[in-house]
Amino acid sequence: MTAPPFVGAAYPGIGLGRLVAGRGCFLDDVRLPQVLHAAFVRSPHAAARVRRLDVGPARRAPGVVGAFDYRAISPHLRAPIPAILPHPEMKAVIAPPLADGIVRYVGEPVAVVVAASRYAAEDAAEAVVVEYQPTAAVSDLDRAVGAETPFVHPEFGTNVALRIRLERGDALAALHSAPVVVQETLRMGRTAAQPMETRGIVASYDPARGLSVWCSTQHPFNLKRALVRVLGVPERLVDVVAPDVGGGFGAKVMFYPEEFVIPLIAMQLRRAVKWVEDRRESFLATSHQAEQVHHVQLGVRADGTILALVDRFLHDAGAYTPYGTGTVFNTAMTLPGPYRVARCLIEADVVYTNRVPTTPYRGSGRPQACFVINRMLDRAAHRIGLDPVEIRRRNLIPAAELPYDTGLVDRGGLPVRYDTGDYPAALERVVQLARYDEVRERQASLRSRGRYVGFGVACYVENTAQRAYEGAKIDVDTTGAIVVATGAASQGQGHETTLAQVAADVLGVRPTDVQVVGGDTKALPYGVGTFGSRTAVTAGNAVRAAAEAVRGKALRLAAHLLEASAGDLTCAGGRVSVRGAPDRSVSLAEIARAADPMRGNLPTALDPGLTATSYYRAETTWGGGAHAAVVEVDPETGSVHVLDYWAVHDCGAAINPAIVDGQVRGGVAQGIGGALYEAIVYDAGGQLLTTTFMDFLLPTAPAVPSIVVEHLRAALPDNPLGVKGVGEAGIIPAAAVIIAAIEDALRPFAVSLRSAPLGPPQIVQAVTTQDR
Repeated sequence: MTAPPFVGAAYPGIGLGRLVAGRGCFLDDVRLPQVLHAAFVRSPHAAARVRRLDVGPARRAPGVVGAFDYRAISPHLRAPIPAILPHPEMKAVIAPPLADGIVRYVGEPVAVVVAASRYAAEDAAEAVVVEYQPTAAVSDLDRAVGAETPFVHPEFGTNVALRIRLERGDALAALHSAPVVVQETLRMGRTAAQPMETRGIVASYDPARGLSVWCSTQHPFNLKRALVRVLGVPERLVDVVAPDVGGGFGAKVMFYPEEFVIPLIAMQLRRAVKWVEDRRESFLATSHQAEQVHHVQLGVRADGTILALVDRFLHDAGAYTPYGTGTVFNTAMTLPGPYRVARCLIEADVVYTNRVPTTPYRGSGRPQACFVINRMLDRAAHRIGLDPVEIRRRNLIPAAELPYDTGLVDRGGLPVRYDTGDYPAALERVVQLARYDEVRERQASLRSRGRYVGFGVACYVENTAQRAYEGAKIDVDTTGAIVVATGAASQGQGHETTLAQVAADVLGVRPTDVQVVGGDTKALPYGVGTFGSRTAVTAGNAVRAAAEAVRGKALRLAAHLLEASAGDLTCAGGRVSVRGAPDRSVSLAEIARAADPMRGNLPTALDPGLTATSYYRAETTWGGGAHAAVVEVDPETGSVHVLDYWAVHDCGAAINPAIVDGQVRGGVAQGIGGALYEAIVYDAGGQLLTTTFMDFLLPTAPAVPSIVVEHLRAALPDNPLGVKGVGEAGIIPAAAVIIAAIEDALRPFAVSLRSAPLGPPQIVQAVTTQDR
């Protein structure tokens, strides 16, 4: 094949012009005739019994078409809402679509009002009468496992939903005999994804045509399967579309109550119904990143070599467990990072609290793991007087030892085995990019003038794809138009560009000749969605396989039409030609017309159309790398200025380097937010205090420096495209890097920083108390 080398090229964004010109179709752009609008009534209490609930006054309000509580919808529910990743040992509780007599967090939906306009629905929702009997709330993760703490779900007699234990070797014995032991309590707090587009759903029902749903979701195919199960609608009569989605970051990967209530009401009223959450609702009702508290010990030799790691940590589930166990297992199994840890013991408790449920947030437990192991290495280095870069050099797994079995297992009980990479090379390159020796010289000079600059570094691993699958279907129609359909719904990752490049490279056309349709369950029999840094590996290889099948069929048909051998044909420029005789050729459009079985072309008589569908199931691929940063800190005000940031990452072959760079830079920016700004705060009664952007701060442009990104292409993983995921690479080490750099800057004040996010008040307190 003599196709242009589009794969691996920084090809311009194919869908970018459409979006910049305002021709995108986001959820709120879905406008159906005579659509009704919904508003939810939400609990103002973290824990309470519902003594009385009367939607009657709302039904009588102007413009209202219906008002519903759990009693009204429950007869139409055929099954509970399913968990995404259930675990057989978990004491799992998934909230009903509307609260059934008990509320367990502020923001839990208890009723819904549907009216001719959003304004009428909002006004009528205030008329719903709800009388609550508040009960004691569990609002603190540490106290949730205490002896005198009330239970979020009393039927269990505990707030621990699941306890997991991963172990390699006798870590306790190794820790006991280690010459140097450092121990800490480290905390990464709650935060929340803030996509530009909040959650929303539109549903329309017709008895003959079925249920049509448009949803701002990361997993339209999973949502379709859940709707079939919960609402009892035949699968052939349910279609789910994820239109353009303005950001997801994990918050749109779970099943939410609203995603079942709105379709159910549409079915009952035989009218289209629409709901889009406002920003305050997003804070109150969209899942958060879990808080984790780690009680960790690290044993090392006098030269800094790791002997043992012991970590017991708490993971805040919130009030329910709608997702399951993915995040906590990600933390536990990636705690050793890219370092050689021969003996480790990791125990985790998934704990219920009366707070918003938690599910995967970009990084999904890996930033916490990276924070813990790298903070502990910094502690050990400081204890024995070793440079923080040097202690990492002495503990990184060499490239020659990969594939490397960590001795741990994933949530399915399968071995955690790093496939390819070169972790020492990534560290050396990031140190080189940062000009580390010069940074240290500049640091000493600035300190002499009363300026406090610090350097932080962290190495990390990123498990991607995680034994997932995805599908792709490619159609070449009789006009020559090429459409790629895949279950991978984009939330801004550039799928229209990268997947078009993959198909174009195989078919010998320009990427602009390929249209990519993602997240439409009508376009593909089976699919999944987009999360967990999986699309390049799963959807990319599925597209490649489907394109190769289409190309093979095109060559067979063209050989028949041109009376030539398929081995003598080339595919380029949208035409199939006889090698050495370019005047003997046929276009893909002509081949597609010939693929009609009515034309009697024997090569495709029983396989009509120039089309193919393929599925690809991936083994887990392991990316990794090293990040470093230089920050300046004002010890009097606690303000932090990130001066420089460097990222070296291995994602295998980069389909589109520009998009990969954007993924890494965006992740770093999000990680800076998680390190310095984005704190979800509850009071002692379980009331959420951060419900606006006045309280929950986001990093603005001045807070994010120019980020140098470089790709380290180590040995390629074992998939046809040679790719690894990259969507979470930027965020995983960012908090570890930034907090380490702040602590390094404040070394003259002997501070020890143990948590993130870390705002100016916490920094000033650490300086003034000289917290050791």
